[in-house]
Amino acid sequence: MYSFLTEEEISTRLKMARHQTFHEDPFPQFAGRPPRAAAVLVPLTLIDNDWQVLYTRRTDIVGHHKGQVSFPGGAADPEDIDRQDTALREADEEIGLRREDVQVLGQLGEMLTVTNFIITPVVAVFPWPYAFKVHTIEVDRVFLMPLKWLANRDNWHEFIRKETNRGMISFFPYDSELLWGVTARITVEFLRAIGLVPYEA
Repeated sequence: MYSFLTEEEISTRLKMARHQTFHEDPFPQFAGRPPRAAAVLVPLTLIDNDWQVLYTRRTDIVGHHKGQVSFPGGAADPEDIDRQDTALREADEEIGLRREDVQVLGQLGEMLTVTNFIITPVVAVFPWPYAFKVHTIEVDRVFLMPLKWLANRDNWHEFIRKETNRGMISFFPYDSELLWGVTARITVEFLRAIGLVPYEA
């Protein structure tokens, strides 16, 4: 499904998209503290003409976002050239997805997390099948979700959290995995950028 979305078409749509940035005020505990730069890789792969999106589930012993579904990524290092470099380095370190096997297609708008990171999502494609080398201290599982399932509006909802008065996106479980929070937000913004989900009015 979505076979019309070639790598070139996805790249073009990302360049032309009306990227939204989510720079809400930091949570009270981070007032006066600038957010730390970070990046994630949004990895796509084509299996039997169906686009799939790769996610990881973090371990319960990692420093941030324990046990949550996420994209491979993390904080920027001073040695990183840019946020694309950060995303590629982290994907290699976390799941063994080597940068020479990845083709970057574009980026999405920055997003501020509840842990005070400012994330740049970098969209890329990788070949399938692939021999991952998982860093088991950080990553508990690597898995795929079909783009057609993610783009189905019946599979997720958007709401305001009463505790924070901020917008939240949560997907229904897929393969026993729960996609929510900033990872869900990045997913939906990617779907909007490539034209599979309309932008909000």
